[in-house]
Amino acid sequence: MVFTTAENTADMVFDAGDYRDHEQVTFFSDDETGLEAIISIHDTTLGPSLGGTRILDYDTEADALTDVLRLSRAMTYKSAAADLNLGGGKAVIIGDPDDIKTEDLMRAYARAVDCLDGRYITSVDVNSGVEDMEIISEHTDYVVGTRDGLGDPSPVTAHGVLHGLKACVEHVYGTDTVSDVDVAVQGLGKVGHGLAERLAERGASVTVTDIDEEKVEAFTDEHDADSVAPDDIYDVDCDVFAPCAFGGAINDETIPHLSCDIVAGAANNILEDEQRHAGMLDDEDILYAPDYVINAGGIITVYHEYHDGTEQQAFEDAEAIGDRLLTMIERAEDEGTTVLDAANAYAEERIENEDRTTPARSW
Repeated sequence: MVFTTAENTADMVFDAGDYRDHEQVTFFSDDETGLEAIISIHDTTLGPSLGGTRILDYDTEADALTDVLRLSRAMTYKSAAADLNLGGGKAVIIGDPDDIKTEDLMRAYARAVDCLDGRYITSVDVNSGVEDMEIISEHTDYVVGTRDGLGDPSPVTAHGVLHGLKACVEHVYGTDTVSDVDVAVQGLGKVGHGLAERLAERGASVTVTDIDEEKVEAFTDEHDADSVAPDDIYDVDCDVFAPCAFGGAINDETIPHLSCDIVAGAANNILEDEQRHAGMLDDEDILYAPDYVINAGGIITVYHEYHDGTEQQAFEDAEAIGDRLLTMIERAEDEGTTVLDAANAYAEERIENEDRTTPARSW
């Protein structure tokens, strides 16, 4: 196992636009298995950093670095805004999972996680699942999301997004039900499907899309929902647009197409440019639920797993996302800011208060 500490690598980190006072960024490589990984620890003020392991065939190492820096920082804010005593971290393994992912590679990666001595705890993410966490758990204790734990966190995530979406509906329309609400759901992955299903079961009118036509057909057949082609989802006339597929869905090109009052979805990094696009949505009188607030069900689940809690506790805590989001919305209105600014302030104040009152980390 090799830790990359070359000067040009350090320069790449410090020059990266998304490097914002990250505590530690470590590059790992293993010639025997072909492992190339980056683990980014953004902040551990509130507790050990926790975040999933993403396996993707990035075009360049710089793209992988950008992704892991953004995601680890988002995890800091997500944990803080969810009132959890966790810090923010993330990991990426570079390569096509169909080509590179082997048990030996995951074992090598587990050793990389272990050598960070608990500052980073890993879990499932894009292209990594429970079976991978099982392999990792054979070589390090710093992992959650195994079969012996609470399992797949996506049901809790979908549950939390639903309650966050309901809070937005309550604020905009003055009702605590979604039975008369039109929702356009972009993406029918585990969380997107779970959200769309919960909405349909509660009487909402749901329009769905996904690049996988079989998923769309199966959902519309089962729930009598409408569907559109992926590129047409932005033009759907709806009350709520729920991006549940990929980052950057809200951008300069898509915002003019939106015909909704609320943007609230499960995808990470929904806004291509956080501040600018949050401002553009605000200018259009579209209420935006910050993604890291509304999709915190996953981190809530693994937090309870790490502390030997139960799935029921995770579901109950995920419901609190709605009340917390309403608090942030009201703060934004009182202070004349965007909800994103209010959410960021909420998270930053938790970290700053902990930093001032705790002379030494207890975890």
